[in-house]
Amino acid sequence: MCGRYALAWRASQVRAYLENEHMPIYEAPNDEGDGAPRQSYNFAPGYYGIVYRADTPDWGAGPRHHKKGEGESEEQPPAEVEEGAAEPQEVRYKLQSMKWGLIPFWTKRNPDYGSMMKTINCRGDSLIENKGMWTTMKQKKRCIVLAQGFYEWLKKGKDKIPHFVKRKDGKLMCFAGLWDCVQYEGSDEKHYTYTVITTDSNKQLKFLHDRMPVIFENSSEELRTWLDPNRLTWSKELQSLLKPFQGELEVYPVSKEVGKVGNNSPNFIIPVASSKNKSNIANFFAKSALKDTSKLGVTAKTSKLVESKSESAQKETKETPIKAEDEDRKTVNHSGSEDNAPLPAPKEEAKQGIKRELDVPDEESLKKVAKTSASPFKASSPPKPARKTRSATSNNTASPSKTSGKDKGSQKITNFFGR
Repeated sequence: MCGRYALAWRASQVRAYLENEHMPIYEAPNDEGDGAPRQSYNFAPGYYGIVYRADTPDWGAGPRHHKKGEGESEEQPPAEVEEGAAEPQEVRYKLQSMKWGLIPFWTKRNPDYGSMMKTINCRGDSLIENKGMWTTMKQKKRCIVLAQGFYEWLKKGKDKIPHFVKRKDGKLMCFAGLWDCVQYEGSDEKHYTYTVITTDSNKQLKFLHDRMPVIFENSSEELRTWLDPNRLTWSKELQSLLKPFQGELEVYPVSKEVGKVGNNSPNFIIPVASSKNKSNIANFFAKSALKDTSKLGVTAKTSKLVESKSESAQKETKETPIKAEDEDRKTVNHSGSEDNAPLPAPKEEAKQGIKRELDVPDEESLKKVAKTSASPFKASSPPKPARKTRSATSNNTASPSKTSGKDKGSQKITNFFGR
């Protein structure tokens, strides 16, 4: 076990959960205030976690007596209480806030962080023999450490990828642990600390690490045996409980941000590839793509609406005559540059209803008019032109029949066009 787990539940939530799992609780810490356990998705050594244990004195179960050779002073049991003479009493259990990183009760001064890090875990195989610093704890101070799951780092070359391990059924994990209480010299304050017992990894976790915490089933017979304060000596039965977990686990990569102590986020226990993980940049762009798709849907609807309006506008254009000023504004596709582009030919349909200037007659028309108007006495009246015209060089709008001299009007006009 690398040394990091998750427990973001309040003490009251943990209590309600355990009681529902038929694990009675006589006493529990407050959710907030001095000594309250920490709630974190990135639980690190030195934090105060939640421990479940039998309600025993600070020296542990049984009489207050320790053997020499363990680094502590010898204490004789009270006269009225002899070891093994006390009758078994009804066991009460409690939740307690303790600091992760066991400090033995014989410690004189507060150890540094490096020393505490050495005791965050205890190897199960180191408890086989009745010697060493764990002897007193394994006999009288056994506990359960509660967690939602734990982290382990998979090594791939120089890279380390964090993985989160939890029960597949979503239940809390019950780690086997040991606890102790220490009071430093010159201080009246008591410090409660704990360690997590590890064992060989099961088949499911072999790829990740060779060690894992000892995990008990909630409210199981093994858990009750482990916590039984009436078992005052270490036995093969207790040792046999420290085995790999046989239940189903879930293992998946999580955010690398969990690697930094102090970071805390609910995303740390969510798979990196999950759509629920807000910190995953791939999911961010995926959500953006979905938003863009929805926008495209709106754009498509808008486009259809514009097309329908355009079709109706085209129908109105066919039915309504085009004005001359509108004809000049139309954009025309043509070959060549803008300077030498041919003008569009006028449409026959556009002639009707267009307000235009009077047409100027060509030279041949004027000659015909001149011949017919040369002798006004030969014709009763001049022929009527197809449309009313006027001279382009004079404001005289009089009839051609009123000319004063022979070819007078026609000569002026022909001379003008002949220049």
